[in-house]
Amino acid sequence: MPASLRFRLWLSYALVSAVALGVVALILFLYLLSNPLLYRQTIQRLKAVEAIVAERDAAQPIQTVAQRAAQNFDARILLYAPNKELMLDTAATDSPLPFPKKRVLSTLPLTRDQNGAAWLYSIKRLPDKTYLMVAAPRPQFSVVNLFADDFLPIILQSGFIALILSLALAFFVSRWIADPLQQVVVAARSMPEAQIQPMAAQGPQEVQELTRAFNSMALRAQSSQKSQRDFVANVSHELKTPLTSIQGFAQAILDGAAETDAERQQAAQIIYDEAARMNRMVLDLLDLAKLDAGAAEITMSPLNVPALLRTVAEKFAPQLRQAGVEIITQADSNLPKISADGDRLSQVFTNLIDNALKFTPRGGSITLSAAAANGEMIISVADTGAGIPPEAQAHIFERFYQADPARKGGQKHGAGLGLAIAYEVIRAHGGRIALRSRLGAGTTFDVFLPLRNRSILPNA
Repeated sequence: MPASLRFRLWLSYALVSAVALGVVALILFLYLLSNPLLYRQTIQRLKAVEAIVAERDAAQPIQTVAQRAAQNFDARILLYAPNKELMLDTAATDSPLPFPKKRVLSTLPLTRDQNGAAWLYSIKRLPDKTYLMVAAPRPQFSVVNLFADDFLPIILQSGFIALILSLALAFFVSRWIADPLQQVVVAARSMPEAQIQPMAAQGPQEVQELTRAFNSMALRAQSSQKSQRDFVANVSHELKTPLTSIQGFAQAILDGAAETDAERQQAAQIIYDEAARMNRMVLDLLDLAKLDAGAAEITMSPLNVPALLRTVAEKFAPQLRQAGVEIITQADSNLPKISADGDRLSQVFTNLIDNALKFTPRGGSITLSAAAANGEMIISVADTGAGIPPEAQAHIFERFYQADPARKGGQKHGAGLGLAIAYEVIRAHGGRIALRSRLGAGTTFDVFLPLRNRSILPNA
């Protein structure tokens, strides 16, 4: 309990409150020490005498009223001319008391006679421009009496109530701050087993920001866990088919089920093809892992985009002839060069063209185009295939995702990693890739690469 944040916050607020009350008590005690109750009572008595003399009957001389009031109330009454010269003093035998001067650092009406004795006074200007002053010697008092009579009752009454209220307020403030943090701690401890629900942002602004950041982190963590589970499931599924084929045909050779040379040749060919398929998938996964970790080797150098597109298109000449698909390259040879990794971009456009070739029917075409606009090189790969349904377009760059039913008659092609690799390679170049597709009208992939040389942004 003493180590908890809630207790420490409460203790901190309690200590601050106690220190504040202590400072107030010290200031109050110093004030009472310089202006105790006995002083204030004396000043009130002097003001009362002053009022009696000032409000006398006009027919009565002020000297007579002053002498009588001085005797009755044990006070010294003085009258000063407008030029502040002494005109009347009911205690003329005492040490002379000059006209009081203003004291800048004190609010206590205190003056001293010529012998240095201290007098409390009350002064008032009369209608005839003279000054009436009523004075009395400053009374003596005990610090012990001051503490017991003036200071202690105030502290016991108001200070105790203030302390209780401040402790209660400290308790609620500490809960206001600590409770949302405790919820975050409980939710963090339940990760990753439990499905974390977003928590309501409560408490101070900083705690609310922390809660929102935790909610965002939890969603990302859950999404990452789901992606990892899907990834493992997809890899297992993709490896299962070729492994089953390899195992089956290898068993056929071992058992002698493949009796003729042609049958053994066919079994060996299937084993070889399936092993090659597994090898390609492993290489693609390694590529993705390196791109994710920012460890992929990307060598930037000046690159002629039209020449790159022509080279990639020429590699597909045999497949294009066999599939009956035409490829068209539309790129001005005067386009500016970009800073990029030619081998990596060749891999990207090879994947895009291969993908378009698989889903373009005989008699269709694939168009490669490049243009410079708004500080970017825009390279497009468009086909005349069946298009991709809208619900599949949002997932097309996800790993192992395949929109096969809409693009072909259910025939399986690859492991669904080509577009994911293309997406990561373009991101590593500081660019982006976008999809435009409509059912029955074909699909276009647009690649946007910066014309100017930029820092490589892996995992940007």
